[in-house]
Amino acid sequence: MQSLTTSPHFRALNPVKPKSPLSRPHFLLSFSPISTKSVSSLHRSITPLHSSSSIRNSDYLGEKEMGSDGLVETDRLLQVAHSVADVAGEVLRKYFRQPFDIIDKQDLSPVTIADREAEESMISLIVENFPSHAIFGEENGWRCKEESSDFVWVLDPIDGTKSFITGKPLFGTLIALLYKGKPIMGIIDQPILRERWVGIVNKKTTLNGKEISTRPCTALSQAYLYTTSPHLFSGQAEEAFIRVRNKVKVPLYGCDCYAYALLSSGFVDLVIESGLKPYDILALVPVINGAGGTITDWNGNKLHWDTSNSQATSFNVVAAGDKEVHKQAIDELQWN
Repeated sequence: MQSLTTSPHFRALNPVKPKSPLSRPHFLLSFSPISTKSVSSLHRSITPLHSSSSIRNSDYLGEKEMGSDGLVETDRLLQVAHSVADVAGEVLRKYFRQPFDIIDKQDLSPVTIADREAEESMISLIVENFPSHAIFGEENGWRCKEESSDFVWVLDPIDGTKSFITGKPLFGTLIALLYKGKPIMGIIDQPILRERWVGIVNKKTTLNGKEISTRPCTALSQAYLYTTSPHLFSGQAEEAFIRVRNKVKVPLYGCDCYAYALLSSGFVDLVIESGLKPYDILALVPVINGAGGTITDWNGNKLHWDTSNSQATSFNVVAAGDKEVHKQAIDELQWN
């Protein structure tokens, strides 16, 4: 594993010895604790990569035209995505299990200074590196320098704020990069446990740099099912969920995005949820797919977001490690 000072893909103004056990495929980043005041110095430490590796898939980016920024290298996008997760993690570790005010949003979901400060740090880093890219964050909404952008970053600084405020380290930071509405890169970062799942279109998903995969499970009767809470379903969606829950071996609750991370690592077989927003789910798509799993809506359709309309669409989601158990779950949901 290359050191920070010898990696050809990174030049730091003040090199430090990496403290994190994270192992990453293209570079290593390790930072001293930072606040939003020091983000500007971090921006200057990120330099463009000169690699032949680029995202070139006709289903996603096209062979020649790749948006207003021209050809965007995979390594460069990944480097910035990792750095965005790093700055968010520094903020969240600073506030975790510390006293702070909790504010109830209009939908009665909680938000904290940690959510807002982390997202501001994430946005600052993206704007510095890709000023023409659009950004959609849970706390700050939509922003785009131009009328539109092919590339959209979708951010959730704390997916699982209730876990965060109760001291449970099973929340996560979610970072998605979309190209023309399709998720091409996703990160699930657990900054307390220092675990990072990375998914890139047409590549194997990694956990801390090591390739991972889902596990086989061909029958609902043998499946371990997660959902964040049964109380989040209502009406017909609740009835549909109960049909599946009654068929599985073990239903489990909690974890938010961490349940999808466990699925991609082969510890869980099925995750079913309802009413998710783009920032809740789009980062998970490349992670699940790259680990060999399947993630769709309740009708079996692939997940994407028409970013020409910046309104936050809601998703009903079913993710499975095995295609056969995914099909059985879809059949039981009976969602038309």
